Amino acid sequence: MNRQQLAHILRAACQVVDTSEVLVLGSQSILGAFDEDDLPPEATASMEADIAFLDDPDRSKADLVEGAIGEMSAFHAMNGVYAEGISIETAILSRGWRDRLHTWGLASSEPARPLFLEPHDLAIAKLARLEPKDRDFVDALIRAAMLDVVTLRERAEGIAEDQRPVRLDRIHKFLDLYDHGAGRLGRG
Repeated sequence: MNRQQLAHILRAACQVVDTSEVLVLGSQSILGAFDEDDLPPEATASMEADIAFLDDPDRSKADLVEGAIGEMSAFHAMNGVYAEGISIETAILSRGWRDRLHTWGLASSEPARPLFLEPHDLAIAKLARLEPKDRDFVDALIRAAMLDVVTLRERAEGIAEDQRPVRLDRIHKFLDLYDHGAGRLGRG
């Protein structure tokens, strides 16, 4: 997915729920910080954008987006990309993530005012899941020097206490594979 495709999804999502503020939670949130031409291929491989709303306690906005522009929708068939409407509560995020949200100046997303996770917060959310595609995503960003391992360790310490027993150890084990900040995944 590229920025223009994401901007199209954001415009459509905001039109579906009649709001201008939309949060990109999944891997495509990286496009809020970097242009696709600067990113490794693993970072833009997904054809879906995980979309959430800060004010959606019953998930009704996410469900509307899912139905209108989600997988297997006419939007998906026409554009080759789609939105997955999700709830913020599904993401495991580091303390203070809301204070680090940012937007972009891409006029093609208007009237949407997209919000994106800061790249290290995005990486922690991915590492907390640690599915193979999430591991590859974070690995590619570390190798491209777009993420700092020390900052990732600090952000990992900020995940909620109830998530820490399993996820914190998993995150640190993944980060331990890197050669002293050299940005290479040790494959021994």
